[in-house]
Amino acid sequence: MSDADADRMTIAQAKAWAVEQLKAGESPSVDSRILLCHVLKCDQSYLFTWPEKTLSRQQQQTFTEITDKRRQGYPVAYLVGRRSFWNLDLQVNESTLIPRPETELLVETALALPLPHHANVCDLGTGTGAIALALASEKPEWTVTGVDRIADALALAARNAILNGNLCVNWQLSEWFSALTNEPQFDLIVTNPPYVESNSEYLEQGDVRFEPKSALTSGEDGLKDIRIIVQQSANFLASGGWLVIEHGFAQHEAIVSLLSQRGFSECQGVTDLNGHLRITLAKWQKP
Repeated sequence: MSDADADRMTIAQAKAWAVEQLKAGESPSVDSRILLCHVLKCDQSYLFTWPEKTLSRQQQQTFTEITDKRRQGYPVAYLVGRRSFWNLDLQVNESTLIPRPETELLVETALALPLPHHANVCDLGTGTGAIALALASEKPEWTVTGVDRIADALALAARNAILNGNLCVNWQLSEWFSALTNEPQFDLIVTNPPYVESNSEYLEQGDVRFEPKSALTSGEDGLKDIRIIVQQSANFLASGGWLVIEHGFAQHEAIVSLLSQRGFSECQGVTDLNGHLRITLAKWQKP
């Protein structure tokens, strides 16, 4: 975009320019619309209703800058500061992972369990608060606690609770269970922990290049944190309580082995839309 064009660029022209800039990406048209709506503070219908409207000089400069960042691979969610998840509109920032649509399967799995009406539930490693807030929005009678070791992540999660109707979640600063007491015990512990192998090629692809590695990787086999969670969670579960874990597509059997060794029963897996086992859950019965 030249200086001469700056005062004349319409919405239609800006969108077409961005699509061309982002054509090497996976979704240039979608990305261009999201970024343009962010800059113009409008919804997508406005882009189609008013294609001849011109951008201000400041709007065009901002749009140029964030489009260039997206062309370099920077995640759209970080650029606009928001991401939709379940029935929520969440703020996101670089202190947390970006909530993925596939993690909604974790929420679905948790909601389908035979839990008490007033269940006590823990979202371990809550990040943006996505899982905890989704559960609280569906089950306001539950007591939900969101745990994270990063204070900035908990502050973000608390803002998201307010932004989505003042949802009631207790936020707890803790590295896994280290700062928790075991009373009252949980009927459900749900977690989407780090599970990527530290040398995985996946870390050099797409959005994950810009996300915090500490929230992604977990040792050479990706199971370092899951081992801790499986070992310690039994101390914080009520008898008959459930542990539900999201994990990598090839980790189910290893996790079932860890759960069985710890004394969990009724181990089972849940497949995603691609047929991969991405959720493993098991029941704890006190000896």
